[in-house]
Amino acid sequence: MAGQDADQRLALIKENLAEVLNEEIIKKVLDEGGHPKIYWGTATTGRPHCGYLVPAIKMAQFLAAGCELTVLLADIHGFLDNLKAPIELVMHRAEFYRHIITTLLGAVGVSTEKLKIVLGSSYQKSAEYVMDVYKMAAVISEHDAKKAGAEVVKQTDNAPLSGLLYPILQVLDEQYLDVDAQFGGVDQRKLFIAAKEWLPKVGYRERAHLMNPMVPGLHGGKMSSSDPDSKIDLLDAPDVVAKKIKKAHAAPQVVEDNGLLAFIEYVLLPAARLKGGEGFKVERERDGLPTLVYTDIEKVREDYKNDILTPQLIKPAITRDLSALLAPIQEAFKNSKEWQEIADKAYPPPPKKEKKVKNKGTRYPGAGAGAPAAKGEDAKELPIRNGDAAPAEAAAAP
Repeated sequence: MAGQDADQRLALIKENLAEVLNEEIIKKVLDEGGHPKIYWGTATTGRPHCGYLVPAIKMAQFLAAGCELTVLLADIHGFLDNLKAPIELVMHRAEFYRHIITTLLGAVGVSTEKLKIVLGSSYQKSAEYVMDVYKMAAVISEHDAKKAGAEVVKQTDNAPLSGLLYPILQVLDEQYLDVDAQFGGVDQRKLFIAAKEWLPKVGYRERAHLMNPMVPGLHGGKMSSSDPDSKIDLLDAPDVVAKKIKKAHAAPQVVEDNGLLAFIEYVLLPAARLKGGEGFKVERERDGLPTLVYTDIEKVREDYKNDILTPQLIKPAITRDLSALLAPIQEAFKNSKEWQEIADKAYPPPPKKEKKVKNKGTRYPGAGAGAPAAKGEDAKELPIRNGDAAPAEAAAAP
């Protein structure tokens, strides 16, 4: 923030955002020399992956612009969203998220002095908050609640009522976290519009809303916690990271929906600026050519279109820079027995399927005379039925 005026701080806050609603709220705080209070919430469900680097870099920019940042670990939201996270695991997962997010923001070299991490259940079960949920439920229709949560809450034909409560809680969080703005993806736009309309209905003021674009994953499409092949875990070993990036889909000279270029734009370039680096470097030593250094995404796109940059060139560069970002996170995990124990509790391995051994008994074809008796028949003589072969003794009788 040192040496930045209000306009420079606003520009950093807005960098790479898809849309800003009620920008004047942020601008007023900045013009008065204050620190805009912003919150970002995440339901503590699936294991965080490299897709989380996109909002993390944006939050690091908020901190660099002198904002006060609150990260909401929305444990109750995770439970309400069609039971995505079993209630027994929610608390462990919230602690796992706390460790990940703290080290993630620290990895880009930004001071986290103005960072606050809050657990949703620490205030969402209070009498005052619950009463406000009732008040809002009395003035919001079922249609409007479904519409607000359409992009963020799992929709089914016979959905539980919890899905209707989810958007109400998220709207009220703006008031109870005492913020000027909420940050999230453009997939939450309907919910943000609802917040602007709903809060005044129960006597609270409107907030600003800052929206990230939906960024394609490294393998194209959305990076999902539930699909191991579509994501790079923040704790993946360097060789695993390299292998996954090598397999990433990227058509030569095609910049649209290119996950590799999106990752450079929304993670690697801003991370380099935050850390005071030169930019995004692409080494071409193998081809006997000088190293390329990029400081803006437009030049990256231009060179990619013109085949100066190829997937074969940028994949090793992304692997190098991503590994450097993940290294302090993985080192912190390696040195924290507490965090490792939390990880085991939060994301326990699935139970092994026991192989069922079919008990054929002693009377199947090919069983020898010394075969063990069927279960429960150790000392019991089997009766002879019509059509059965006679025992050996009877067959030998004259």
